[in-house]
Amino acid sequence: MTDLPAPLDPADDQTGAPYGRHAGQPLLPAVTDSPAPTPMTVTEYPVSFTGRADEYFRIWIVNVALTIVTLGIYLPWARVRTRQYFYGHAWVDGQNFEYRANPVALLRGYVIVGGLFLGYSLATQFQKYWIAVPLLLIYVGLYPWLVRQSLRFQAANTVHRGLRFGFMGSLRDSYVAYGAANILGSIGGIFALPWAWFMQRRYQLNHLEYGTARGKFRGDVAPFYVIALTAVGVGVGLGIVLLIPLAAVLFGSMNWNPDTFGDGDPTTLIVLFAVAYVAFILLYTVLWQYARAAIMAYVLNHGELGGVIRTRATFRPWTLVWIGVTNTLATVFTLGLATPWAAIRRTKYVLEGIQVRAIAPLDDFAAGASQQPSALGEAATELLDIQVGF
Repeated sequence: MTDLPAPLDPADDQTGAPYGRHAGQPLLPAVTDSPAPTPMTVTEYPVSFTGRADEYFRIWIVNVALTIVTLGIYLPWARVRTRQYFYGHAWVDGQNFEYRANPVALLRGYVIVGGLFLGYSLATQFQKYWIAVPLLLIYVGLYPWLVRQSLRFQAANTVHRGLRFGFMGSLRDSYVAYGAANILGSIGGIFALPWAWFMQRRYQLNHLEYGTARGKFRGDVAPFYVIALTAVGVGVGLGIVLLIPLAAVLFGSMNWNPDTFGDGDPTTLIVLFAVAYVAFILLYTVLWQYARAAIMAYVLNHGELGGVIRTRATFRPWTLVWIGVTNTLATVFTLGLATPWAAIRRTKYVLEGIQVRAIAPLDDFAAGASQQPSALGEAATELLDIQVGF
């Protein structure tokens, strides 16, 4: 029996060869049975928006006039016409989107939700709490179901290249994302609210379908906390900047003196508190717009469809905030007449800051079966201002 030689010590090898390879032996390429992977070709399709403010103004003014004349009955038709205009002017790969909702189906949902909301308002106004409280509890209990119905209705009526989108989220997951998460977010504030945002966006994307392709959210919860903390930090900083001059004026009006404190001009105090209140509302609006814009950009940058399509957002959240603030000012100073211009301006900036990236032709998706869900959830999101978008 021959003794095996002792293993080489790397420090003794003066050739510089890697440990385990004989000196002077050429480095041969590894022999594998599988062929070298072929690099994938990624095709980028920019999203474009061709809507114009003057065109949409004519649609908008007719919608407003007919809604007023018909005492609100025309509202579902106005909603469908508006969405058809915006969807029809959004283009990807030479094909525009379509919105195919039935206004009559929307009208039934509007009548039910509007009737319940009117009953709740009258009950609270006349202090009939034995009616108002059950209606409020019904709304809270049905909220996740309404959100799910709205998502299904919006997806089923969105068409691109003749193929409908779909949404197959379960009711149980909706109660987790929009029931339990909202409750914990309300209680936990900044500690739980970003987690609720994450759960809701994941619910929306993971159950989105386009033909046979399934959506997927590749994001994590940590960036939602970064967005929330950024908003809070900016809010605290701007709050301090605004409070310092207000406090200076307040103490100046009171002739700051411990013996005479409280003898200031009441009119000045009312004006100061009014200014502080308006500043708080504006600050809250700005920060909320930033949070929504930043979340939308993050979700778009981490969305995937069928494993072959991803989206990329290049718009800037703070630019979107600036557009929102100036749009609001323009709408207020023109008594609402700038509403169409503001809507076109914001939509154009957002959509033209999105790219669709695919490693397969967009025509490769086979049509899947689509359903026509109830429009009740869509009516609720419209009338009760439920936020279900990005």
